[in-house]
Amino acid sequence: MTDRPNSWLSRRGVLAAFAATAVTAAPTFSNAASFLRKGGDVRRITMYSQRTGENIDMIYWVDGKYIKEALDQVNYFMRDWRQDEVARIDTRTIDIIAASHSLLDVSEPYMLLSGYRSPATNRMLRARSRGVAKNSLHMKAQAADLRLKSRSVSQMAKAAASCSAGGVGRYSRSNFVHMDCGPVRTWGR
Repeated sequence: MTDRPNSWLSRRGVLAAFAATAVTAAPTFSNAASFLRKGGDVRRITMYSQRTGENIDMIYWVDGKYIKEALDQVNYFMRDWRQDEVARIDTRTIDIIAASHSLLDVSEPYMLLSGYRSPATNRMLRARSRGVAKNSLHMKAQAADLRLKSRSVSQMAKAAASCSAGGVGRYSRSNFVHMDCGPVRTWGR
């Protein structure tokens, strides 16, 4: 046995370990914008991808600071899987995803349909669908398309819109919600 201290016993490590075992990582606020401004001590993101078979469920923000290693994992998870390109996801988008998930009061992770898109992928998708924007915020790593089995598109869109922190698009026929950290706006049905 060695006398060397365990590095995980730092304040951040203890808080992260405690929060990871909690049912909810942060309190639910009636206004998600207050969640984004104050945030409590911990922020958590939980998603999965059917396309890659990957999932994440992690604390990415503790005690007023983003955790670089967690953000690196989020960046990789939300990569353009078609081109295998990774981009730095805007933390404002991550915060909107986390805040809206908290407002929905669900344990089910979001299904990520699309995060970062390379210009090549965006061009390919645009050629297939008129619903893909030429200058999509996905190409700037500032957007995500998400789905939940347990909540409707309308419920998800209302939660995201209550953040008053970016764009929210309803795609009811395709059963997903677009969330981004661009100008505040809504569209779709």
